[in-house]
Amino acid sequence: MVIDVVRIGQRLVRDDRVTTHVALVARAFGANSILMTEVNPEIKDTLKKINDTWGGDFSIKIINNWKSIIKEKKKNGFKIIHLTMYGEQINDIQSDLRNEENLVVVVGAEKVPREIYEFADYNIGIGNQPHSEISALAILLDRIHMGNQFTKEFWGGKRKIIPTKKGKTVVMKETRD
Repeated sequence: MVIDVVRIGQRLVRDDRVTTHVALVARAFGANSILMTEVNPEIKDTLKKINDTWGGDFSIKIINNWKSIIKEKKKNGFKIIHLTMYGEQINDIQSDLRNEENLVVVVGAEKVPREIYEFADYNIGIGNQPHSEISALAILLDRIHMGNQFTKEFWGGKRKIIPTKKGKTVVMKETRD
């Protein structure tokens, strides 16, 4: 399964950290890439450093036109998921999502254009109360992967965390995989 995340919009300055965290969650919870509009280019550098240090090939791309990307992905067989408080409840459709081959998850920063609701194959609500787009993305990806994303090995990193009951165990690799 290929999962790409499209981040639409950004409230300048205020959302640099939020957008970075959307990208970090996308990476850690099993997405393949993130495509972003109106973003601070430093976020791309941050994700490159994360991949270099912790491994993996998660990609980040700055795009100018979200609409053309979504149309192209849909034409190529991707199902479009729009995360919104107003959609179908995740509990009701999570098993359907696991049967899809390729997904694009649209994560808005502010009020998204009405067109997104029309383009989407799934308008999905994570709960029915105001909450963070970061948590919504994490819950969605966890429900799709059923927790299996946490056993994924990220190749090529300089560091690896070894799970422990207490304390912190980080292994420093001498050479890249």
